[in-house]
Amino acid sequence: MKKFPVILDLETKYTFRDYDDPKKLGISVVGIYDYKNNQGKVYLETEIPQLFPILEDSSYIIGFNVKSFDLPVLQYYYPGKVHNLPIFDILEDIREKVGKRLALNDIIMATLNKKKSGHGLMAIDYYKEKRWEELKKYCLDDVLLTKELFDFGVEKNEIYYLDERGRVTVKVDWKKYLEESAKKDTHLTLPF
Repeated sequence: MKKFPVILDLETKYTFRDYDDPKKLGISVVGIYDYKNNQGKVYLETEIPQLFPILEDSSYIIGFNVKSFDLPVLQYYYPGKVHNLPIFDILEDIREKVGKRLALNDIIMATLNKKKSGHGLMAIDYYKEKRWEELKKYCLDDVLLTKELFDFGVEKNEIYYLDERGRVTVKVDWKKYLEESAKKDTHLTLPF
């Protein structure tokens, strides 16, 4: 049975200024784009267990800074080991190619001529103020922009960022993450 990737982004209740342990940051919402049904969805903290079968059934979990941030935060909620799931981190791939970290918004602006609808601290404010619809929209916007960036890289085999010299091309080979499945199957959640 063919598997499909999932784009993932999550928002936390707190920042690293509040806690230096990812487990203590808490998740307010998780957004995904599932290529299997070509649909985006946002899960509230109480709904996160519904997400696990989707992640386990995906060919790859794709995100921006997902290995260093999203998955360590998600680990607190997940009964298995999140790093056993098949993962492709866009930031990690770009950092290996250009030798430095780049901001998602900078890459999106240079590549897609778009920008994020806000920043992560806004999401924490939305959570604290219980502005759930705005929080969900912000998270899903990030997921869809990440998907659009990934799709651009898959189609064009390059993305861009800006530096003091202007727009810089980064060659990428991302098609395999859309078309192939990782070599391992992971089923770690309980069926009840």
